[in-house]
Parts: sequence; structure tokens; C-alpha cells
Amino acid sequence: MIGDGDPRGPDAHRTLEWAEEVGQLLARGGAVVITGGLGGVMRAASRGAQAAGGSTIGILPGADPAEANEFVSIPIATGLGVVRNLVVVTAADAVVAVGGRHGTLSEIGLALRMGRHVVALSSWRVESEQRLGGPRIHRARDPREAAAMALRLAEAGPDIDTAG
Repeated sequence: MIGDGDPRGPDAHRTLEWAEEVGQLLARGGAVVITGGLGGVMRAASRGAQAAGGSTIGILPGADPAEANEFVSIPIATGLGVVRNLVVVTAADAVVAVGGRHGTLSEIGLALRMGRHVVALSSWRVESEQRLGGPRIHRARDPREAAAMALRLAEAGPDIDTAG
């Protein structure tokens, strides 16, 4: 799951609630929830997954595993800074974006480039003037739909033919 590390504004509370619910639903569906391991959407998704008895992995930008939020089961310190965004999306079979700013947008682009389908819940709308085959952004209306789509897409696996 990807999204804003520090959501602000009138929709911040809803964004965090949705991220937690999606994390919980993914864990109930048998998924391991992978995030960037820090705060905001990452923390909320990890909290939801852990509350459902699921496992969480945090791919951290820094070199210290102690940076991970308290709901990360397995912290992976990379020392890569924002480059770790590529690791986050490549480690996933499907990516769920909840809200987000420019970091989330970059992760969406990387996920598509790496052949991962993206489920967007109140996140970026990305359009192309060209009709591209392969992975795409699927829009969800609510956390339940986002989790169901992500689980279905993860089951189908990444679209490796279009990666790279």
C-alpha cells in the first residue's frame, strides 16, 4: 500500500480510516501488507493488517530499522531514501494507492513501469493520450472494493511482459 506519509487537510482523517480498513481487509484476504514503513497511510494500513492478524513489511528509506512504525512486523532498512519506492512497488503483486501527494504519484508510475496493476482509492487520476496495453490504474469507490480488486489482481500476478 502506498499513500501520504503525513495526510493533511479536510480529508486526512478519512484517508487514514480508509487505509486502515484496506489494510485490514487485505490481511483478512491472506495478503501480506507491504508499505514504506513510516507514518500516515503506511502506519494506518499496517495497523489495520496487524489488527486482522496479518503480517506487515515496511521497506524503510533509512538505514535504521527502528524508524518503522510500531505496526510493522518485518522492517527492512534500505538506506536508499526515496529510491526505496521502487523496492516497495516491485515487492508487491498489486499496489493500492490511498490518497497521496507527489511521492505517491511517483510510486504509481514506478508500479506501472514494473508491470504492477494499481488500485487507486481517492488518489491520483492519471491519463495517457496513448492507449497502452498492460497494467493500469483501477479506480475503487471504497475500501472494500479497493481490497477486493487488489486481491484479485495480486492473484493474477504482475504483467511482466509490459515491465521495463
